[in-house]
Amino acid sequence: MATDQELKELVKEKYGEIAFQSKEQNETSCCGSGCGCGPSDFAVMAEDYTKLSGYVADADLGLGCGLPTEFAQIRSGDTVVDLGSGAGNDAFVARSIVGENGKVIGIDMTEQMIAKAKKNAEKLGFSNVEFLSGDIENIPITDNTVDVVVSNCVMNLVPNKQKAFAETYRILKSGGHFSISDIVLNGELPANVKNAAEMYAGCVAGAQQMDDYIATIKNAGFVNITVQKKREIYIPNEILVKYLSLEDALAFTKSDTGIFSITVYADKP
Repeated sequence: MATDQELKELVKEKYGEIAFQSKEQNETSCCGSGCGCGPSDFAVMAEDYTKLSGYVADADLGLGCGLPTEFAQIRSGDTVVDLGSGAGNDAFVARSIVGENGKVIGIDMTEQMIAKAKKNAEKLGFSNVEFLSGDIENIPITDNTVDVVVSNCVMNLVPNKQKAFAETYRILKSGGHFSISDIVLNGELPANVKNAAEMYAGCVAGAQQMDDYIATIKNAGFVNITVQKKREIYIPNEILVKYLSLEDALAFTKSDTGIFSITVYADKP
């Protein structure tokens, strides 16, 4: 069983590699984890950002599993934090909403992603978007200073999710809120899938049961917890057979076990 630190190092290594992959490569794997799907052309988890204001193609690596900024009720002048900001995709969409009087801070623990996000911001001439290296379990932001937190397919990668949500609570102002897209489960994953390093870095093996996920948010002190969007994720057999026999992969796809993308909203009182 990997330790929390070993899981973090795994994620850093994998997402360091992913920073140099194309959007097309990432969309045809599990959150870009590198568990390639061969010649098939399908997006496993990613959603289409191109319709959103502020979209920057160079920042879209196809790694998300939702559109949290679309649901986050961000207002002009807000301070927004994007946890696990990658190349800056959600941060730049948020910036288009907060305007010149607002501020967006992206947090990521992968140096290659931070470098890519900063390069994108410099190229666009954005002075009110900042990208910081940091751990979501220990966010480098002062208490009670943030209006809105967003995150896209990242919390499931954090070993100590309770601490991550406690940190989210800490940095939000009273009356602040978050909108987070993530992967959750209904039923238990097969052991081979759950234990696979690639599938962990690909968001699936590190996912909680949906009820447990909501309970984690509630235990952090949040109120008005609402699932804003929910959709089932289908992991193609081309991926599953890397970890399961063909027979077991087919049985898994016919089982009641479900993998879902949810976008969750909650308020800090």
